Amino acid sequence: MSSPYQKEEHRESETVDDLMLRGDEPHDDSDDQARTASSVRDIASRIPESLSAIGRDISRTIERAISAKDDYVVAVKISPEAQDKLEQLVQAGVFRNRAEAAGFLIDEGIRTQAALFGRVEQKLAEIERLRAELRGMINEKPA
Repeated sequence: MSSPYQKEEHRESETVDDLMLRGDEPHDDSDDQARTASSVRDIASRIPESLSAIGRDISRTIERAISAKDDYVVAVKISPEAQDKLEQLVQAGVFRNRAEAAGFLIDEGIRTQAALFGRVEQKLAEIERLRAELRGMINEKPA
């Protein structure tokens, strides 16, 4: 059992990363030091490029969100067969993702069923007319 006051023994099985320098080992090998310094410099030189790429990704995401302000997100349960068909459209490269494929198919279905939606609009107008008539009857004061 070890205590915080006991000095830990060096374990030979411990792995040493290329970038780790152990304080208890002599560093006579200048090749290792040069390689370590080179690795650190390489990593440090890539930091600005990585930060710039992150900034570009964030900008693109914000631009897409702003340009999609007229789009609506709807959660829909679909059958496994429909899921497969959406995935086929994505894999074929027709759409970037399943959401775009589903949106396209919904729009096409609405266009194809234009006559149905025309009848639905007529019935909704009739329902609204009847509601207004009922409200008028309730608001009338008896003479």
